Amino acid sequence: MTSPSVVWFRRDLRIDDNPALAAAVADGPVVPLFVLDDRLRAPSGPNRVAFLYGCLRQLDGSLGGRLVLRTGRPAEVVRALAQEVGATAVHAAADFGPYGRRRDEEVERELDAAGIELVRTGSPYAIEPGSLVTKTGTPFRVFSPFYRAWKARGAATAAAPALDPATIEVVDRPPSESIPDDPAGASPNLPVPGEAAGRERLRRALVGADGYEAVRNDPAADGTTRLSPYLKYGCVHPRQVLAGLGRSTSHERLRMELAWREFYADVLWHHPESAREPLQEHMAAMRTDRGPEADERFAAWAAGRTGYPIVDAGMRQLVAEGWMHNRVRMIVASFLVKDLHLDWQRGARHFLHHLVDGDLASNNHGWQWVAGTGTDPAPSFRVFNPVLQGEKFDPDGVYVRRYVPELAGIDIRFVHHPWDGPPDLFIDDPAPIVDHAAERGEALRRYAEVKR
Repeated sequence: MTSPSVVWFRRDLRIDDNPALAAAVADGPVVPLFVLDDRLRAPSGPNRVAFLYGCLRQLDGSLGGRLVLRTGRPAEVVRALAQEVGATAVHAAADFGPYGRRRDEEVERELDAAGIELVRTGSPYAIEPGSLVTKTGTPFRVFSPFYRAWKARGAATAAAPALDPATIEVVDRPPSESIPDDPAGASPNLPVPGEAAGRERLRRALVGADGYEAVRNDPAADGTTRLSPYLKYGCVHPRQVLAGLGRSTSHERLRMELAWREFYADVLWHHPESAREPLQEHMAAMRTDRGPEADERFAAWAAGRTGYPIVDAGMRQLVAEGWMHNRVRMIVASFLVKDLHLDWQRGARHFLHHLVDGDLASNNHGWQWVAGTGTDPAPSFRVFNPVLQGEKFDPDGVYVRRYVPELAGIDIRFVHHPWDGPPDLFIDDPAPIVDHAAERGEALRRYAEVKR
């Protein structure tokens, strides 16, 4: 009898177009495994954990209820299961995050000592991080040339063979833990988890892709793809998105946004320290506010009580849904860093606690982009005006009223001060916690100090 292979699922929680699963099935019977690793679970926040559990339930159903779930240190758990079932190989997609790389190296050492092979096939990306470099052989630090190289490589690679779940020979399930109940504190408004929901979301995104460019910056419209949670856990793979895109302006914009995700993963692969520290090292000298008053302002920002409607709406959407529109993510991040003068890392951690799509590379490097500490230094001098941003992207206040119900009966309109100053949003209460014009000047002074 052919020895079974262990298929170790991580960020590829799907049956269709799964190269690691296809490689294992080609070898014979399989034992599907997911390891609950508290090094990843503990910092994830209840929304992302609840979505993960839902994805695991759906995957378990697709595998006939034979997904093996175990908790512990992956190096010990994977080796123990492989020995238990007599496997000679463990199949998995490659991981490129700082922790994932260290973990997989440790697992590989444990398996080697037991005479078992770790076979890496595929990855969560269309093009693996670290595989593209500049003409001089250095890592890319700017998106535009990375994008040209990414497209030239041919990101829309061929999909893995389609697998009918009924044809996957899964051995009788060894002892397994039950998938836990959703953690306390998870939002009831999370997206439906799992591969089937991801495929439906992809179908809808591709149907509406021609209009994407026109509505992508409107937070009140359901105009974005909402694919990010499914990409995070591999319920949908980027090449499945790319395979459905054409050559129109809107399709190109979607392709570019997938490339941004891969660009940030590439930056993190080359600079793992940038998950926690400024990519531009000199920006570590930037003055940030600390102490009780700074903490009070952070709490007001986190609770959506800054007095700036679009900022407050975004922060409340984050708590209510575990998600926030991307345009609003930039607005609220700029407000924290440049109006409140707080460290971008505080905001990044808050996002990762709540976001159902929280991805270390995309989240933290997105924050660094806004803070001017990352791949693009220009945003250090780009300070989003939260009033102008609301006027431009939510002119009728539809988004704001949806998430800030106390403004529902207020005539939200944009007015100009008697002097020739910037427009303000006319609301009586609550008063903004800071004056944007004054704080913009302070932010620019602080950036100038670092530049000198």
